[in-house]
Amino acid sequence: MSPSEQSSPSEQVEKKIYLPRTSQSENLKKIRHTTSHVMAMAVQKLFPKAQVTIGPWIENGFYYDFDSPEAFTDKDLKAIKKEMDKIINRKLPVVREEISREEAERRIKEINEPYKLEILADIKEEPITIYHLGDDWWDLCAGPHVENTKELNPKAIDLESVAGAYWRGDETKAQLQRIYGTAWENPEQLTEYKRRKEEALRRDHRKLGKELGLFIFSDLVGPGLPLWTPKGTLLRSILEEFLKQEQIKRGYQPVITPHIGRVDLFKTSGHWQKYKEDLFPMMAENEEAANHEQGFVLKAMNCPFHIQIYKSELRSYRELPIRLAEFGTVYRFEQSGELGGLTRVRGFTQDDAHIFVTPEQLDSEFLNVVDLILSVIKTLKLDQNFKARLSFRDPTSDKYIGSDEAWDKAESAIRRAVETLGMDHFEGIGEAAFYGPKLDFIVRDALEREWQLGTVQVDYNLPERFDLEYVAEDGSRKRPVMIHRAPFGSLERLIGILIEEYAGDFPLWLAPVQARLLPVSEVQLDFAKEVVAKMRAIGIRAEVDTSGDRLGKLIRNAEKEKIPIMAVIGAKEVETNSLSIRTRANGELGTIPVDEVLDKIKESIKNFENF
Repeated sequence: MSPSEQSSPSEQVEKKIYLPRTSQSENLKKIRHTTSHVMAMAVQKLFPKAQVTIGPWIENGFYYDFDSPEAFTDKDLKAIKKEMDKIINRKLPVVREEISREEAERRIKEINEPYKLEILADIKEEPITIYHLGDDWWDLCAGPHVENTKELNPKAIDLESVAGAYWRGDETKAQLQRIYGTAWENPEQLTEYKRRKEEALRRDHRKLGKELGLFIFSDLVGPGLPLWTPKGTLLRSILEEFLKQEQIKRGYQPVITPHIGRVDLFKTSGHWQKYKEDLFPMMAENEEAANHEQGFVLKAMNCPFHIQIYKSELRSYRELPIRLAEFGTVYRFEQSGELGGLTRVRGFTQDDAHIFVTPEQLDSEFLNVVDLILSVIKTLKLDQNFKARLSFRDPTSDKYIGSDEAWDKAESAIRRAVETLGMDHFEGIGEAAFYGPKLDFIVRDALEREWQLGTVQVDYNLPERFDLEYVAEDGSRKRPVMIHRAPFGSLERLIGILIEEYAGDFPLWLAPVQARLLPVSEVQLDFAKEVVAKMRAIGIRAEVDTSGDRLGKLIRNAEKEKIPIMAVIGAKEVETNSLSIRTRANGELGTIPVDEVLDKIKESIKNFENF
């Protein structure tokens, strides 16, 4: 944080409003679900031709989708909110009623709501439940709701925006209008939510990424496919190099694999059967091959490729663990409506590695991987607020492969690891990969949002499907266990998170440009270039501002671009072979000899500290 962004003493003692630890507490669910019904009732009062579809609570609020011949405007949202206030102040009871399917169908037809008929057809349980707001309005719903609208606080509710949405999320179906809103327990929480929302806009990585010149998107290239500028590429390279050096210390071996592979490879792994809708369409050499699903697809995951490298020769127990690592770019066919800046893209790079171990090595190697992930989180300054999720299978689901025995062994290994380390953890049933359970690291950022970053998975199933072996000490052939791991996860998502976490103000070691020299006039330009050359020679990413602008503008531009170190060079600095240092982290440091500046910058970078 720069000095100008630090809070004043009066702000520091100001009462802080805390939002609920989770914005999906049971009470908030009831408030938001009921408020969505109140909104739908208000809309149909003001726009009688509008038909309702679905209206759930969501993270931080609620929405309702409407089929209306009139396009809703911002002015309409204000009118709808006023009508909602009137409904709430009527203190209407919220009444649950159970009816038969036939009665539900009769009532729906009576009010001519065709979307509700489709929703009714999807409800398998009986009796059918509906919720009434007083005697005036009702909808199909399973709840939960508050008991009376008097439990809602109009001053803790706001309507936020209107967006387009397709019925059932299907682009071939009717286009609807979705009204988003937010609802809280009290006005103070709404105020705090709005403050955080404004702060999120200030930190938005899409905005900052453009302002700082890190990446762009092109309609001609396609959505979800970021293009990295020189500065953004530097940022990626710094992160990659940091992790590569850590991996080398820990015995990882780098590999490179293709961007496409045969469908048969993914059939063997099970990805084709379990993951097909997320793969880019197959490329077949002819119609016959296409009919037999024989062709190539863009790589959506790296593990089957690394398995082929392991299997290329017979391995001995003496070689294990074998740790194969790759910054592998993968491609997944995300729906266009789900894309979002760098955090949800169609082409992204994983810091992937696959470790092949004997069963006896599993526990110690798993702990080594966790140690690496914790080290990464700490270096990135994300270790202040994180927790571990044990992502296990849902025994009632059929989306998983492999035997119960294999799953039990894998899940037990993860439990042993977190218990050995004494880690704060919780279980996420149904969050496992289809081939094995995971330990996911969930990080809470500066805006209290949660992100999954690093992950480590135990896999007994892919070694079985690919018939992997190693020669054991007694000469027999045995099956290795695989560990899948990615400390960063997606490099794109990580950078998006870091941009927002740091508000674009990267720590010195990570900043694409670490130092900018600001010559007061052209007379000092040659000296500035000599100093930059010395900086670059010892690995400092430095540049000279050669624009010729006045010093005030040079400083403002560097501040705007969030350059960590600015070095002003005037006649005095040239004469004394020194630099007048100004930093974002610690403000003005005064005039310092060049060699001392270089030594201090180098030491700060080495220790992941600001100058």
